[in-house]
Amino acid sequence: MSTSSHRTITHASVRDIPQEAFDWYDEYAHGIIDRREFMRRLAGLTVLGFSMTTLTSALLPNYALAEQVNFNDPQIKASYQFFDSPKGYGKGRGYLVTPNEITAPLPTVLVVHENRGLNPYIEDVARRLAKSGFIAFAPDALFPLGGYPGNDDAGRTMQASMDKAKIEEDFIAAAQFIKKHPQSNGKLGAVGFCFGGYIVNMLAATIPDELAAAVPFYGTPAAESLRANVKGPLLLHFAELDSRVNATWPDYEKVLQAHQVPYQAYLYPKVNHGFHNDSTGRYNEAMAELAWGRTLQFFNLHLNVMA
Repeated sequence: MSTSSHRTITHASVRDIPQEAFDWYDEYAHGIIDRREFMRRLAGLTVLGFSMTTLTSALLPNYALAEQVNFNDPQIKASYQFFDSPKGYGKGRGYLVTPNEITAPLPTVLVVHENRGLNPYIEDVARRLAKSGFIAFAPDALFPLGGYPGNDDAGRTMQASMDKAKIEEDFIAAAQFIKKHPQSNGKLGAVGFCFGGYIVNMLAATIPDELAAAVPFYGTPAAESLRANVKGPLLLHFAELDSRVNATWPDYEKVLQAHQVPYQAYLYPKVNHGFHNDSTGRYNEAMAELAWGRTLQFFNLHLNVMA
């Protein structure tokens, strides 16, 4: 595992960075502003005594920090697997991670990346799940274009160029693929972050009878016309400072309540969108660990039973 002291030292400098900088990063990461505008705004903070190196190292991902479970960990087995997606891009590929020794059927969990492809942080999340006793599968939406390119800027541009409806069909196909894993107990869960959180909400609305547990981290809801299909259960994680996503929750919650969908929603104080991602300065270790512990407990409760 990465040492927590390394992460603490790396992110110590973020404490005094104005909240506006994190808001700008969120706008940049979601295509509201381009990189040039993002960097121009950051440059304006240099008059307050911040160097551009400090700002960019705090805000932009450093995936060397995101490895909590090494891919050579003897307790897990990792490989890349293909799946068919006839309604999507035809063929998909994902990162499959299982416990090294499986002596009884296990629950499966789909892991869904942000809006920039299957980066090292998401692969590490899949490994964490496998170490906790799940069969984890993390598809790469960018596979039709050659896969995650190795940096988030290019990945974001690639994903934005793709057909969103086909991407959604690819994730539906991936969910159905991993649920049928030969060593599956027949129970399927899904966890996703940002865009991945949206995909989890979408899956809860499009394949409600197949998805036994849905965990969106700071994700927007499915299309309004689909929300009444959700059956749950859901565990939803929100960041207090994430006004963009949080604004979508009240209407979604009304639909869930109207249809008596079982759900739990948590708002984590004083943290930003992306607080679970330990590769950037938005990471908050205490809140990330709390949310992840709740996630594992939720999956164990709803998935560790035979279908």
